[in-house]
Amino acid sequence: MAQTESSLNRVVGRNIEALLEKQRQTEQEKNRQELVADAITRFAGSMRFVYVHLIIYGLWVVINCGVLPIKRFDPSFVMLATLASVESIFLSTFILISQNRMQAQADKRADLNLQVSLLAEHEVTSLIRLVRKIAERMDVDEAKNAELDELEQDVHPEDVLDELEANHQ
Repeated sequence: MAQTESSLNRVVGRNIEALLEKQRQTEQEKNRQELVADAITRFAGSMRFVYVHLIIYGLWVVINCGVLPIKRFDPSFVMLATLASVESIFLSTFILISQNRMQAQADKRADLNLQVSLLAEHEVTSLIRLVRKIAERMDVDEAKNAELDELEQDVHPEDVLDELEANHQ
């Protein structure tokens, strides 16, 4: 059993290292615009961003309400509203850029997952055929199980997709 665990650990370790290497490669391939968008998105999603806004907007409101003995520069808060609106537009755009890239990565992972699943399905189907032939040759009763007839059939992804689409309508 220790040999199996060691072998499994090597396989898992190799897979993890391959995934990490792919992530490093993806990070290195980002252009300057993507790096800037990611940095802004990271900052905008942090508590530091919240604290900075609390301080700036809090001071803005306190000053322009006349609480402090400082000259009011935006008594109607029109400038504040305009700045907040423009900031919202830009932040939304940066977040959408990051989300689009993350979605593209998720789509690639989903495609890979589908390919691995299809390969595993094909391999399992082949193994079922092989084991069934062995069981028939050894005259094992389970080889006559009717479920095996269905399990021995190759699954065609396009048929599954057609069935899913038909059921969603």
